[in-house]
Amino acid sequence: MKIEKTVNIFNKRARYEYEILDQLEAGLVLTGTEIKSLRSSRASITEAFCQFIDGELYIINMMIDEYKLGTFYNHKTKRERKLLLHKRELQKFEKKLKDAGNTIVPLKLYINEKGKAKVLIALARGKKLYDKRESIKERENKRNLDRVLKKS
Repeated sequence: MKIEKTVNIFNKRARYEYEILDQLEAGLVLTGTEIKSLRSSRASITEAFCQFIDGELYIINMMIDEYKLGTFYNHKTKRERKLLLHKRELQKFEKKLKDAGNTIVPLKLYINEKGKAKVLIALARGKKLYDKRESIKERENKRNLDRVLKKS
């Protein structure tokens, strides 16, 4: 099992499904086996979302696989994990979350240069179907342009 120095786990679906309004970096409260499993890139945030519970922000449905060498101390793969933010940042996001159609989604899970697990969260609004079609068209046009430029 390989333990990496830098870990970058992205939520590609979030940028397709949502229009990003604001971004924030938050720390995570993890147990020992969770951070070991995370360092070996055994996590997924594609189905995750954030929710306020008793004034605190939690990430829900984030999946971190069990650590192979963990014994009965192993963690649950999907559990609510507390996000560490300043009080004013929490209040700002909670205020903006009251608007209809807004949600908080994780965009990126990584380990910073100090070795701390961080998650990049975003305040987002769901895209309409026609917005998604525009995203697909832009992506295909960019691919075609890159192909033409590569040939010449």
